Amino acid sequence: MEYHAPRPRKSRGRPAAAALAPADHASIERFLEQLWAEDGLADRTLAAYRNDLGGFARWLAPQRIALGAAGREAILRYLGERGAAGIKARSNARLISTLRRFHAARLKANGGGEDPTALLDSPKLPRGLPKALGEREIEALLAAPDVSTPLGLRDRTLLELMYACGLRVSELVNLPLAALNLRQGVLRIQGKGGRERLVPIGEVALDWLERYLREARPLLAGARQPEALLLTRRASGMTRQMAWTLIKRHARSAGIPAQRISPHVLRHAFATHLLNHGADLRVVQMLLGHASLSTTQIYTLVAREGLKRLHARHHPRG
Repeated sequence: MEYHAPRPRKSRGRPAAAALAPADHASIERFLEQLWAEDGLADRTLAAYRNDLGGFARWLAPQRIALGAAGREAILRYLGERGAAGIKARSNARLISTLRRFHAARLKANGGGEDPTALLDSPKLPRGLPKALGEREIEALLAAPDVSTPLGLRDRTLLELMYACGLRVSELVNLPLAALNLRQGVLRIQGKGGRERLVPIGEVALDWLERYLREARPLLAGARQPEALLLTRRASGMTRQMAWTLIKRHARSAGIPAQRISPHVLRHAFATHLLNHGADLRVVQMLLGHASLSTTQIYTLVAREGLKRLHARHHPRG
């Protein structure tokens, strides 16, 4: 498989961004191709790197400074202007991370040199806890779809799989029928960076999945032979946006406030509820497909906060 740089998209109702200088465009695409080859990053991640580097290169262009030649002072001025314009600290932290990777690759290719990001400090970010729903709320969400219809049965299966397996929305909508092993009760998931993992489905979710495959998917597929596990009424695979819209719709039906819903709401609940019931943190890490244990540890804080709330609510000295 080869890396192909995507064609620039035209924005409706907005002027097109200024074209990059050919040298800057070439250096950005060379960097992204290297990232893709070494780390197998997803298209969305590569697009974020492209946008960050392209924005900085366009800012540098009137000053006749090439992207790879911009020093620490230019980076600080750019960050200052972004901050004054109201751009959030998290976006600036991502930009600094992108520039660090870009210059590390540049120095490696050139055999050394000065790194303008070496002394840059990333902005301190508040560590927000993932939005986790309680078990009763999850039960209400799972029961929201009307399973008397093919689409409702599909939606119930979608929710059950996300909660039972801790899947990302993108992992679920990209799941092919061939990744399912009903006999062993596992899914083969293609995660971030191309990493594969086997995830057990669980008896309840497996029952809903088998019912969907028996009663709903043949009706949705019709005469076609689609690869996707979860199908739309047009016999095609879902998009991430469609799956997220369905989750929000069923959460609304279940009486769950909008501010408590996120695209990862069922994944967060999966991890938090496992830890609440005594699961080992490393097992949760493996099931979620996290490369680092530190990423998984945030869920121990969520579980701890839940215990504090229970204590405050029910203990006479809470």
